[in-house]
Amino acid sequence: MHKIKVWSHRGASGYAPENTMEAYILAHQYGADGIELDVQLSRDGVIVVIHDEKVDRTSNGKGLVREYTLKQLRGFNYNRTKPEHFQAGIPTLEEVLLYIRDKTNMTVNIELKTGVYFYPGLEEKTVELVRALGMGERVIYSSFNHYSIQRVRQFDPQAEVGLLYSEGFIDVPGYAARLGVNALHPSWRCLQYPDYMEDCRRHQLDVNVWTINNEDLMRQMCKAGVHAIITNYPDKAVRVRDEFERTFAQV
Repeated sequence: MHKIKVWSHRGASGYAPENTMEAYILAHQYGADGIELDVQLSRDGVIVVIHDEKVDRTSNGKGLVREYTLKQLRGFNYNRTKPEHFQAGIPTLEEVLLYIRDKTNMTVNIELKTGVYFYPGLEEKTVELVRALGMGERVIYSSFNHYSIQRVRQFDPQAEVGLLYSEGFIDVPGYAARLGVNALHPSWRCLQYPDYMEDCRRHQLDVNVWTINNEDLMRQMCKAGVHAIITNYPDKAVRVRDEFERTFAQV
């Protein structure tokens, strides 16, 4: 049996402002095997880490990420989801990767946020940065925009890539296998479809499932044999995973 991974969704976003250095540091302290984060481009072409296309929900600013320079983006406070944190900044992807590389052994799941705005050049810039920092073996790229995943592979044929999706598609494992990707990143409900995990195993696809915050669901995902659980609460997932594996080892 493989060891199930715990990836911290936007960092330990159940406890700290999402997609901030505070959240990634906390994820490491809680024992996460990896982090998941989201990337977009600022107006001056810097890869920044933020989920929404607008800054409104997570900061005290207003408007589109792509309409601000990095300096302007850094003028906002990104503590709106966790106001008990007095101050939180927006990191660049380079800053996060340097921390992960130098201070941890965690994996980084980079989600390319190209579903609304295509951000021409984002895939190439991201792959080049990962390569320059020597992080290729510790990064997996994912996106709801599967064209972006194809572009990643154009720039790095050896890149590990996964397809994000929600629900309702027929034979997603077969589709993923035809595209030659490494993994599927489904919402947890997708595991209910007939023979889903069996088909993924048959096609040698990892299943990295999001976003699992309920402990009962965490146990279900462990029983299903997913590769990684993506969660806002990495401490809970680590505990549930470890308990499950101890129980399994005694059987």
